[in-house]
Amino acid sequence: MAHRARSRSTAAPVLVAEWRLPTRCAPWTVSELLAHVRVVIAWLPGMLAAPAPNRAEVSAVEYYRPDDRFAPDTDAARIALAQDHAAEQLSGAVLAEDFNATWRQVDRLCRAEPEERVVRTRHGDPMLLSEFLLTRVVEVAVHGLDLADALGREPWLTAQAADLVQDLLLGPEGAEALEKLGWGQLRFLRKATGREPITREEAWDVSRLGIRWLTLG
Repeated sequence: MAHRARSRSTAAPVLVAEWRLPTRCAPWTVSELLAHVRVVIAWLPGMLAAPAPNRAEVSAVEYYRPDDRFAPDTDAARIALAQDHAAEQLSGAVLAEDFNATWRQVDRLCRAEPEERVVRTRHGDPMLLSEFLLTRVVEVAVHGLDLADALGREPWLTAQAADLVQDLLLGPEGAEALEKLGWGQLRFLRKATGREPITREEAWDVSRLGIRWLTLG
């Protein structure tokens, strides 16, 4: 299946106190941010159990269009859902085990689906399963950077995931655009997703190259 990627637990070993560390995704702590990643992966079993739409109408790029899915009320609900899930776990270790069990279940279910499988997202978008999975790779990859930074560790982003996110953001000319910008891939991903500031000169270069950032929330 296109764009299939396997998530891994990034949480072990994490000290008890580290689960309470703040992340750049305020107000989430490390445990709450991992809970968020678990939640966005856990939508898939229900989506696969539901009737499939007749055809896909939204791509992964179009999924990130700026609309009410990024509105304050929606963001508040997203924040609370992750916080509630983290609070329900007995410990960070239990949360990590739950995360592992969730991605393994989702991986198994998705592998059983045909290439052309269409699903409906919780926002109502009819998408190819492969395209929706690409958006989940974005979640795991980007928030993996956030978790690594919060824990003071080297990023554990895989080359395959980085390439998928780069292609989503830049398209087939991505490597050429990066060369013109003079950025490495990891630096680009940080800047493109708001993890690292962009200077006025860099913003000019981005505009000149016709690069369009996605609305990632």
